[in-house]
Amino acid sequence: MAVIPDSEERLDESLATTGRLHSLMGVQVLAMGAALPPQRVTNEDLAAIGCDADWIRKRTGIEERRHAAAGSGASDLATQAAQRAMERAGVLAADIDLIVVATATPDTLIPSTACLVQRRLGCVAPAMDLNAACSGFVYGLVTAAQFVKSGCSRRALVIGVDLMSRTVNPRDPKTYPLFGDGAGAAILAPGEPTQGLLGYALGADGNGAELLCIPGGGSREPLDPGRLADGRQYLSMSGKPIFKWAVRLIADSIRDVLRHAGLRSDDVQHVVLHQANRRILEAAFESLGFGPSQAVVNIERVGNTSAASIPMALEEVASAGRIARGDVVLLCGFGAGLTWGTVLLRW
Repeated sequence: MAVIPDSEERLDESLATTGRLHSLMGVQVLAMGAALPPQRVTNEDLAAIGCDADWIRKRTGIEERRHAAAGSGASDLATQAAQRAMERAGVLAADIDLIVVATATPDTLIPSTACLVQRRLGCVAPAMDLNAACSGFVYGLVTAAQFVKSGCSRRALVIGVDLMSRTVNPRDPKTYPLFGDGAGAAILAPGEPTQGLLGYALGADGNGAELLCIPGGGSREPLDPGRLADGRQYLSMSGKPIFKWAVRLIADSIRDVLRHAGLRSDDVQHVVLHQANRRILEAAFESLGFGPSQAVVNIERVGNTSAASIPMALEEVASAGRIARGDVVLLCGFGAGLTWGTVLLRW
C-alpha cells in the first residue's frame, strides 16, 4: 500500500515523550512457558521464492524461523505455552483467575483467542485479547500486574502469541523472511514488596500507523476478491523509518525507565528487547552500554514473532536457570501502532 506522504515527518514531530513513568511493586513472575511449531524454515529454504539467504543473514541476523502447520491457529500455540508455564509453577486450571492474550493474529475476530485458550485449559476466569502488536506482551504484563496488585487476581496468565507467517506475502522477498510463529506465557502472582515493576512506561503514536499495518480485513476494508487480489490482507512495512524510530525510541524509553527506578545500565542482569532485527538490537545495546552477558538474543533461530518475541526470549533465560531471585530484568517492546512498552522488573 502507499504510505501517507508525511507520516514519517509527522512521527518525528509528534514523538516528544516516551510515555508516563510508573512503578508497581508486590507482583512476581511465578513461571514462564513457550511453544514453537516443529517446522523449521531456513534462509536457504526460501530461495525458491526469490529470497537471498546471505542478504537475510546480513541485514537481519535471522538464520531460520518456525511456521505453524496449515489449519492451526494462535490458540494452539498459546495453550501449549500456558500449559508449560502452569506445570512449572505448580498451578492448576482452577487457580487461574485471569487470562490476557496479546496477539495481532487471533484465530478469529470473534470470539477472542483468550476465550479459546480458556476453554482448552478448563479455567473459569475472565479472558480477553489485547492487540498492541510487537509491544503486546509488555502491555499485557502491565495490565495483568495491575489486576494482581489490586487484589482482583491471584494467578494471572499472560500470553504473547502470533502466527506472523499468515500475515506476510510469500511473494515479497524483503518482508516474508523476517517473520515467524511462536508463543510465550507468564504466570503472575502477588509477591514480596521488593518484587515487581521497578519502573515502566507504555506509549503509542498513531502518526506512524501507516508505516506498519495490514490495510485489509477490518471494518474499513472488508476483504473481497478485488482486495485479496491486490494483497490488502498482507503486512505492509516501511523498513527505513521504522528502523530509525525503533533505535531512537528504545534508547530514550530505556533511559527514562532506568532513571525513574534510580538504576544504571550495569544494574541490569538481563536485557530482553523485542527481537525484530539484530542490527536494531546491536545499536540499542551499544547506545545504552549493555554488554554481551546482559543481552538476550534469539532472533537467529525464530525470527520476528511479534507479541511472542519477548516472552519466548525471557523463557529461554528462565528455563536455563539463569535468572536468580532479585535479578533486574529489562523488557522493551516496540512495533505497529506505533506502540512501545518498557518494563524494569525485579524478579
